[in-house]
Amino acid sequence: MNEDIISPENLVYEKPKLMNDTPMHYCAGCSHGVVHKLVAEVIEEMGMEEKTVGVCPVGCAVFAYRYLDIDWQEAAHGRAPAVATAIKRLWPDRLVFTYQGDGDLACIGTCETIHALNRGENIPIIFINNAIYGMTGGQMAPTTLIGQKTATCPYGRDPEIHGYPLKITELAAQLDGTCYVTRQSVETVAAIRQTKKAIRKAFEASMQGKGSSLIEVVSTCNSGWKMSPVKANEWLEEHMLEFYHKGDLKDTTGL
Repeated sequence: MNEDIISPENLVYEKPKLMNDTPMHYCAGCSHGVVHKLVAEVIEEMGMEEKTVGVCPVGCAVFAYRYLDIDWQEAAHGRAPAVATAIKRLWPDRLVFTYQGDGDLACIGTCETIHALNRGENIPIIFINNAIYGMTGGQMAPTTLIGQKTATCPYGRDPEIHGYPLKITELAAQLDGTCYVTRQSVETVAAIRQTKKAIRKAFEASMQGKGSSLIEVVSTCNSGWKMSPVKANEWLEEHMLEFYHKGDLKDTTGL
């Protein structure tokens, strides 16, 4: 290989030390890998490599433990906030976070999500919202947009039949136990940088005992949406962000 190609000045991507050399199971163009990298970078920068516990349940992120070299705990479908609550209460000096998709967090896990946030558990919840059930075949999720087609609403989501998309982040912002609630995305470099800042703030707030945090990351599922990665990013900007508005919905951290 030409040494000029891999010289430091030509290096455009450097893998975080916490990320394992494991082929990813995510589809090409999936947003999960980007967020994994950001989480790894933040943990390294905080010096919490040996004191972090991630909790992931069922969904596309079920194999997150393959990629980040930290302690992990698997949870039953939707129950990650409950498991994280127990771990954080047992080990308050640990950085304990959950990593969940929209089908997991906003559907079967609605109860655990809302009550953990409302109790003010010192855990950050990372919420990947791609508006569809990615792993199980592209079914409609609680976050699927009106008119959006999925395997279980092939003519588009109809609010008279299926109800309205659930804005779980807006709900979280109303809870007394939350200290930081934000919605970000990862479709551009600028958006990725902002999402990293949000993750860092949430992690720091949890270690300072300020309460619960929810970081929603509006994401793509190009396989479930049946689009190329480029078209999926464009669709996200044109449709997802028109409904799921980005920005901080609540911030009482003082950070």
